[in-house]
Amino acid sequence: MMVTVIGESGSGKSEYAENLIMELAGGSTNSEKMYYIATMKPFGKAAMERIKRHLELRKGKGFTTIECYKNIENCGLKKGGNVLLECMSNLIANELFDNNNIDKEDVYYKVCSGIDKLNDTVANLVVVTNDVFEDGIIYDKETMEYIELLGRVNRYLAGISSKVIEVIYSCPLTIS
Repeated sequence: MMVTVIGESGSGKSEYAENLIMELAGGSTNSEKMYYIATMKPFGKAAMERIKRHLELRKGKGFTTIECYKNIENCGLKKGGNVLLECMSNLIANELFDNNNIDKEDVYYKVCSGIDKLNDTVANLVVVTNDVFEDGIIYDKETMEYIELLGRVNRYLAGISSKVIEVIYSCPLTIS
């Protein structure tokens, strides 16, 4: 089963997604059965603090953490298992901005095919993504292209997911 969890920053989507994958895994605390694919690069104090907070929240829950900032199709998972991918917005930013002059279409297809490969490999996949589309601000061209690309990938995720759940102030709302 694949589930996409979307929400704004600070919405509680990460905690909800962790609990969901644990439920899908049968509440297991066996670290061989639950994997957390972390896509946030540890750059700067704010990123380090967020990573530290997420590690604390996962402590004792039985996750094996795989740091995979790009190329999720090569993250080394074997058949089976339960995977939480956190977070699509970081993955897309890493793929788009770490490769000078890479075409956003290439990033779109690379990320979507990586998700397809993960989804075909694991028993359950929960993908966390951000809602960055509602502030009404017009950003510079590069940022707007990133937001558009994230929106396209989110639409793709919604199309292949068994469920799409939006988390608003820690309250889950099933979209589909």
